Amino acid sequence: MEHLGSGESAGNHPLLGVDRVEEPLGAYLARLGDVFRVFGKQDSGCVAYGVRLPDRGERWFVKTAIAAVGRRSLERAWGFHRAVRHPVIVPQVHRIALRDGTAVVMPWRDGEVLYDPAERGRGDRTSPGSPMARFRSLPVDRIEAAFADVLDAHLAVEAAGYVAVDLYDGALLYDFAAGEMRLIDLDEYRPGPFVLDADRLPGSTRFMAPEEYERGATIDVRTTVHVLGRTARLLLDAGDEERAWRGTAAQLGVLERATHPDPGERFAGVREFADAWRG
Repeated sequence: MEHLGSGESAGNHPLLGVDRVEEPLGAYLARLGDVFRVFGKQDSGCVAYGVRLPDRGERWFVKTAIAAVGRRSLERAWGFHRAVRHPVIVPQVHRIALRDGTAVVMPWRDGEVLYDPAERGRGDRTSPGSPMARFRSLPVDRIEAAFADVLDAHLAVEAAGYVAVDLYDGALLYDFAAGEMRLIDLDEYRPGPFVLDADRLPGSTRFMAPEEYERGATIDVRTTVHVLGRTARLLLDAGDEERAWRGTAAQLGVLERATHPDPGERFAGVREFADAWRG
């Protein structure tokens, strides 16, 4: 994250030292510095801003809810980020009370979201020059290194007693210049196990486990194993039809077990899956 200067406290910071803002958030951020990005096409019920504080040489990502579903997600995410810390997971480091809700402050991270249909259209995964197409064309060892970071982050998620919900390629932020993967928008992650009390969980059908569509099903670490298996399967394929696997036969066998329709046939947890994946 951005670092405060030597001897400086968060109380002196124009973002991290502010507990409440009475004016519209966008106007407040524009007074503080340069609002260089506005993320307003999200389907999460939120709007976000990238703001640069020129006098301090810092960039921050500030997100707030504009609908009830977004407010619930932000509240859930605040608890998650208090429980789980990992270098790959972009943290929520502060929140600010607004007249109609809250805003959360995160350090800005360079990179491109691998799949962003709200900003770039539904063909974003396969269109030439898209972040996902460029990522899939990287050398296999770079893709494996990026997935290894995602996997390591989920060891921390598992250790904290949380399960992955709504993990998909829209949560993967990749910096092509630095070769670094980050995880963003993990707002639906929840303490587990839990029993699904709705007809389905939020998420992408390409990543979700069968039990995520079954009211009364148990959602636990085996569900996390499934979504991680699907993540590896889709990242290490040269295309979007899963006909051009770029990994090894042994790795594909590991993923077949990780994504078995029956949770009892999967690896028992992220650690067991990680050990098998690493060989």
